[in-house]
Amino acid sequence: MNYPVLCYGLKCEQPALYKIAARWSDGQTSELKTYGLACDKCLPKLYHDSIKRQLTARTLPGELGEKPGVYHLQSGGRDRDLIRMTDLELTLKPA
Repeated sequence: MNYPVLCYGLKCEQPALYKIAARWSDGQTSELKTYGLACDKCLPKLYHDSIKRQLTARTLPGELGEKPGVYHLQSGGRDRDLIRMTDLELTLKPA
């Protein structure tokens, strides 16, 4: 069953086009830790908010976490198949 994936922006009801996430690992498993889903309009603010949140996140010994990145959200896709959009990240100015 398909359902709409909406932007996490405040009072935004637009479809999400991007996943803001960071690679995380505890040494045995790894995953993309989701910081938010965003539409074009909300992406800059949500991206910079995620970086601030990641800087204050606590980790346990052995845990590794990368800086959040922007990934192209694909319906029905798996996290490991998402494409990171590093060129887009460079264009995002602080909100």
